[in-house]
Amino acid sequence: MMCCICKEKEAKVHLTQIVGDKMQKVDLCEECAKHKGVNDPAGFSLADLLLGLGASQEMEQSGGAELKCPHCGFTQADFKKAGRLGCSECYTTFAEGLEGLLKSMHKGTKHVGKVPHVLQQSKDLTDKLKSLQKKLDKAVAEEDFEMAANVRDEIKVTKEKLTGLATP
Repeated sequence: MMCCICKEKEAKVHLTQIVGDKMQKVDLCEECAKHKGVNDPAGFSLADLLLGLGASQEMEQSGGAELKCPHCGFTQADFKKAGRLGCSECYTTFAEGLEGLLKSMHKGTKHVGKVPHVLQQSKDLTDKLKSLQKKLDKAVAEEDFEMAANVRDEIKVTKEKLTGLATP
């Protein structure tokens, strides 16, 4: 098994982190483990644990190590120690390094928040209705009446589901 950081040497140190029901495994060679401070728990970076080993290196390579937030004074070293940024301005200051890091952690780089389950179902059904209506219009225009009848029935079922969500 190869080291997750250098990808050159054989991994001798194997770390497993379990958070909730998710497990993350990291395999390191002795040199990378020593460099990351795995032998010294006080020197082991919280950001590396949370973001995956090597993620904060990506920020350093993009120049984040010399940067300092003009608003709160947070530095790259502070980020590595705390595992979080100091203020909202830090996102602008460290933007170049953070973008790749965030893409590796999340689906995208834009936070969309959470939506209550019923509201999300309602939105999904509304979107489905719009799509079905377009499909129905196309079927009628092409005079594919069998398809139009099937789509009409599907629209009826979807509307009933949507009405069922609105009334408790």
